[in-house]
Amino acid sequence: MSRGPEVFDVVAIGRTGVDIYPLQHGTGLEHVRTFEKFLGGSATNLAVAAARHGHRTALVTRTGRDPFGRFIHEALRSFGVDATFVTEADGPPTPVTFCEVFPPDHFPLYFYRYPTAPDLLLESDALPLAAIREAALYWSTVTGLSQEPSRTAHFTAWQARGRRTLTVLDLDYRATFWPSRDEASEHVGAALDLVTVAVGNREECEVAVGETDPHRAADALLERGVELAVVKQGPKGVLAATREERVEVAPHPVEVVNGLGAGDAFGGALCHGLLRGWDLRRTMEFANAAGAIVASKLECSSAMPTTAEVEQRLAAGIISGTAPATAPLPVVEESR
Repeated sequence: MSRGPEVFDVVAIGRTGVDIYPLQHGTGLEHVRTFEKFLGGSATNLAVAAARHGHRTALVTRTGRDPFGRFIHEALRSFGVDATFVTEADGPPTPVTFCEVFPPDHFPLYFYRYPTAPDLLLESDALPLAAIREAALYWSTVTGLSQEPSRTAHFTAWQARGRRTLTVLDLDYRATFWPSRDEASEHVGAALDLVTVAVGNREECEVAVGETDPHRAADALLERGVELAVVKQGPKGVLAATREERVEVAPHPVEVVNGLGAGDAFGGALCHGLLRGWDLRRTMEFANAAGAIVASKLECSSAMPTTAEVEQRLAAGIISGTAPATAPLPVVEESR
């Protein structure tokens, strides 16, 4: 008897690469002497975060044919992420990303992925459509819409899946990847017609639906047909809205080391709450706490917490503010 396709809890598609982060903080890259290498990329970090919560997770992306590409495959396997759908592309090298670390709220990013990156060379005819269609939760990001052939591949995947519950779009807008803001708005708007969950900060919501006020942005996203709209507000917390319910959760004060991975940790924890069927408030509080934990670390992927670690922090009040803290989560929420 032939074996059918493996069914995953989470399938994520999008950006991957290697983070080269400075070990000297509070100084510009021109003065940094030593760095450390980490697995990176927003969809990649999301996949790691979901796997850390015990979910069978696969990543769909591409790397270069180089040592950094091999590092990504090895790192994914070490984190328990299925790398079957991570393929090598001819041409551009595996991208790297540098950052500067100025806690608590300034973390400039420097992307080396021009004129394109392997993850933007995803093609429709190479997609694992069965895995995407059958996954309990499918996660994609706006970055994947910024260039062809990745853009067409993303729409092909959504059309194959249909507008199933837990088809998530991370609004993840980064101006440096787009020819213009108007072009981004056009393609994001088309994508909203095919997903059921949208997650983004206020700037990303403005690109998607022309609104920065959290409540108006949530209303506009719901009007586009999504079932759940999540508007992250950095130091002002998070708003989550469905047609029946609206929840606002305050931020978790934390001593910030690097805020760049907080949004991906939030996303992985959001996936966990949605897959477990938790109520909206519990899901948002859990996701906020997961983001705070990662913001207190330098790295992103390897800092993603387990479910037990988040629950222990919440139970102990460490993240909720009863322990000493110096700053809320910064406005910068996403990793690369």
